[in-house]
Amino acid sequence: MRIARYTTGEDPTYGLVDGAGEKIAQISGDPLYSKIELTGVTTTVDEVRLLAPVIPRSKVIGIGKNYAEHAREMGGEAPKEPLMFLIPNTAVVGPGDPVVMPRQSERVDYEGELAVVIGRMCRDVSVEEARSVIFGYTCANDVTARDLQKSDGQWSRAKGFDTFCPLGPWIETDLDVSDLRLRTRRGDEVVQDGTTADMIHDIPTLISYASQAFTLLPGDVILTGTPEGVGPVESGQSVEVEIEDIGVLRNPFVRHGADA
Repeated sequence: MRIARYTTGEDPTYGLVDGAGEKIAQISGDPLYSKIELTGVTTTVDEVRLLAPVIPRSKVIGIGKNYAEHAREMGGEAPKEPLMFLIPNTAVVGPGDPVVMPRQSERVDYEGELAVVIGRMCRDVSVEEARSVIFGYTCANDVTARDLQKSDGQWSRAKGFDTFCPLGPWIETDLDVSDLRLRTRRGDEVVQDGTTADMIHDIPTLISYASQAFTLLPGDVILTGTPEGVGPVESGQSVEVEIEDIGVLRNPFVRHGADA
């Protein structure tokens, strides 16, 4: 089941997207908190503006260096345990929304990733129980001010600017994500081409590990790491993150004070 959050110019609403990604059947309420019921209203994806499929009420948890080749391209080995960091929910934007490159940074990078959306409150979840707390999956771009990441010595500012966490185009709730192809395009160029099978720590392990530190709430998002091939984006370019059996997340990049 694919669940989109969208607007036709009025208040945001939710809907079920068909397998072709073309039609949306509106549902009532927020599917994270209420039973899914169709309203009888249908529309097409082309007629609406897709929004971030979830706005975390609590947090986005990032996982660093979860692909060995990416860890090496960043100049080191992968950590033995998941490397976690927090991203504020104010960084979340949706498909088509511009990523605003801040004046403080001279190098802003894309990082295509699979994102996991948590479906219920949980704490100290075992690896075996982890799948039961998953609501679904979506595409993410873990945008990073790379120069600030290096100069700050920690990642909060570099990954936490407003608009630095695009999510979308929708949430896929029923999917085997153990071996999905993940491709990132900068303009027409394929710059990342990997598979989720190459994750060092799989999704149940990440959920269990994170839940031992933080209570996870409905709508929390875990970014699961990026394959090798990260690199800079210039103002005016667009980046697409495509994940097999989910869809394509596309966002333009603009420079603060010049294009925004």
